[in-house]
Amino acid sequence: MSISAPAEPIHPVAKKPWYRSGTLWIVVGLVLGVVLGGFFPQDQHPVAYELFRFLSRAFIALIKGLIVPLLVSTIIVGIAQTGDLKAVGRMGAKALIYFEVVTTIALFVGLFVANWLRPGDGLPIDLSATSGVAPAAPQSGWDLALHLFPSNLAKHWAEADLLPIVVFAVLFGISLTRIGERGAPVMAFAESVAQVMFKYTDLVMRLTPLGVFGAMAYNVSHMAAGHEVDGHVVHGWPAVFYLLGRYARLVGSLYLALLIFFTFVLVPVMLIVRIKVLPFLRQIREPALTAFTTASSEAALPRLLEDVIAFGVPRRVASFVIPAGYSFNLDGSTLYLVLASLTIAQAAHIELTISQQLLMVLAFMLTSKGVAGVPRATLVIIAGTAASFGLPGEAGVAMLLAVDEVMDMARTTINVIGNGLASVVIARWEGVLGTNPEESAKLDV
Repeated sequence: MSISAPAEPIHPVAKKPWYRSGTLWIVVGLVLGVVLGGFFPQDQHPVAYELFRFLSRAFIALIKGLIVPLLVSTIIVGIAQTGDLKAVGRMGAKALIYFEVVTTIALFVGLFVANWLRPGDGLPIDLSATSGVAPAAPQSGWDLALHLFPSNLAKHWAEADLLPIVVFAVLFGISLTRIGERGAPVMAFAESVAQVMFKYTDLVMRLTPLGVFGAMAYNVSHMAAGHEVDGHVVHGWPAVFYLLGRYARLVGSLYLALLIFFTFVLVPVMLIVRIKVLPFLRQIREPALTAFTTASSEAALPRLLEDVIAFGVPRRVASFVIPAGYSFNLDGSTLYLVLASLTIAQAAHIELTISQQLLMVLAFMLTSKGVAGVPRATLVIIAGTAASFGLPGEAGVAMLLAVDEVMDMARTTINVIGNGLASVVIARWEGVLGTNPEESAKLDV
């Protein structure tokens, strides 16, 4: 079966006036969120705090509602239009190889920075504390493999469990190609759903500055709530600065580790695949800013898909690689797992040998896969894996929670940039980057 692509480009590229720039208003929302959040601490202004929380959660709820129909329709259309089942399998194998190599490097970067800067030294850890985060049972290789198979689409949809949904869409698209012209009505329906979802996504994305404002104000308002310092409670900006100052080495260590990873891993990858760094970063700046301010990879996913497609990645590649990357290619979160675990060990005065640290890296190579839809997934994994190495996982996670939002913003941004780059790499590896003129108007290689 061969169904041609729509004659008109779905997302024509047009130059917008500066005051209509999405990036500009996202930055405005970010700044206003920081300022108002600081002036309206949670404990003194609970109504304002709940308003900030509502704006943040409402925006992310809208995003979560569009992800599954958008992905399913675009994957089905992409695979059915390709009609080359060997190409689909080859692309999946290449993506998994790339994901494993890059995330393994991220683990070792986290290991290096944690041993170099020792961010846990001097951090207070209450060994009687409980974090409220349940330890995760270690996942075996069989558990990871079983997770691939879709068992209940409604359940996967409700839990934002993307990996089995991607597998279902791929198998559905393959089945569609095997019934020939009889599948034309289904194909036409899938194309229509995809185009409707693009328009729906555009409407939701117009609310991004408001969602960013709410998320930033919500987090800063929470940080500005009263904290006890030297026997008395401080509020507002002093509380924000005290809280960040106390954990400055930990937060700074993570940001430095992510910067090292970006500079010495992601940038060389761009150069190897002959992609200019600045044009690529400019192309994905809006989803990266959204990820940073909302600390949600899901909030950035729809815009990331559209931006890499505009950069020259065929839709069938982007719709396959990026959702898979949300389970297998969480570079920032993977790096954080090792850094945070060694921070807990250092705070508890537990010295791990090099062999124990390498075993921990191997454990995280397995346990970090397939948990993108779990809230606070990294903390859940840390709580479970740390316990198996004799570390106080519960107390450690309770210690990390104080600044987890600040750190989550940075690691989520690297997750988004890494997955956008992964789609470009696979498209280049497949020899299809920029092959569709309608989808490569911004390609600059």
